[in-house]
Amino acid sequence: MRKLQITNGMFIAMVVNVIFAKAIGVTQGVLARAVGQDMWVATLLGTLQGAVMMFVTYIVLRRTPHLNYIELSALLLGKWFGKIIALLIFVFFLGEFGPIMITFVYHLKDYFLPEAPVWLFTVSSLIVGAIGCYYGLEVMGRIALIGLLFIFLLNTLIILGSTNEFDIRNLLPFLEHGFLRTAAASLHFDVDWALAVMLGALIIPYVNGTAARGGQLSVISILASGMLVIIWAILEGAVLSAEVTSQYTISCMKLARNAHIGNFLQRYEMIMIALYSVSVLFEVMFCIYGSSVSLASILGLKSNKTMILPVCLILGVFGTWIVEDHFRAIDYLEHVWPKIALPVAIGLPLILLGLRMLLRKKLDGVASS
Repeated sequence: MRKLQITNGMFIAMVVNVIFAKAIGVTQGVLARAVGQDMWVATLLGTLQGAVMMFVTYIVLRRTPHLNYIELSALLLGKWFGKIIALLIFVFFLGEFGPIMITFVYHLKDYFLPEAPVWLFTVSSLIVGAIGCYYGLEVMGRIALIGLLFIFLLNTLIILGSTNEFDIRNLLPFLEHGFLRTAAASLHFDVDWALAVMLGALIIPYVNGTAARGGQLSVISILASGMLVIIWAILEGAVLSAEVTSQYTISCMKLARNAHIGNFLQRYEMIMIALYSVSVLFEVMFCIYGSSVSLASILGLKSNKTMILPVCLILGVFGTWIVEDHFRAIDYLEHVWPKIALPVAIGLPLILLGLRMLLRKKLDGVASS
């Protein structure tokens, strides 16, 4: 049993935070370019797929709830196999930092600070993320709870502010491009829950009561995330129209500019950034955590804290390089990253599930001891 235990609420909040920011920030624009007004349907299909994969992630760890994916891999096929899995997870978090920075930097730079250098955003976010990572999962879990509260508040405000502009006709015709094309487009939202799957691979052993309720919590966390994101998908389609949404890299900011409550509260941009920033910074925080844990495992270190600074340097260089060029950033976001993220997030749980079934006797001995 792990000495550190995070609550069920913290775990759900963590999953929601790592999915929400990018999903409403840039993914809906990608989906609008792919399937138009059916972007909310693609989000729904992706949510159901994510719930299945999070449940598989839990099933892999169910018999050994005290082990994460790296430790389980080492137990199954030896130390070197564990290091290979750790390297794969490190590459995943390194690649994930690109979309996170696209979401964070373009929100602030394009709308508020166009003259600020890119490195200013990457360095400031990494400093905040490194501090949170250093103080550990419990502090990160509390930050995620605050982020979840802000997400609920932001969703409430955007619903109230968009009511007068809502036109359901913008969401018709339903499934205009067909079910198969819409299902294929849902892969872009699958990339968002891929980070949640990797979070579960490292965090589930720390969740209080994993053995009893881990599967239920995993599914609930993805479904809750999806429902919070679908609200934005519907509003962006009905208020802005799919055509307008598709023209923006950060489509949620266009929706925030349109939202208003009477004559008093006009244009939500600053409110949105204030409420939205905690979720984005939590993504940065957990990206540093996942990278440092996997790198520490590769090097055989007991603590990930010594790896936080080296990881921040690596992530900072890569993230800055990605966002410096808009064309490179969008190409990486829409074409390159899905081809890396999905094979890891889907393939790794399935491979470990197969190995767990083949080597059941070894795991039974560990579980009984």
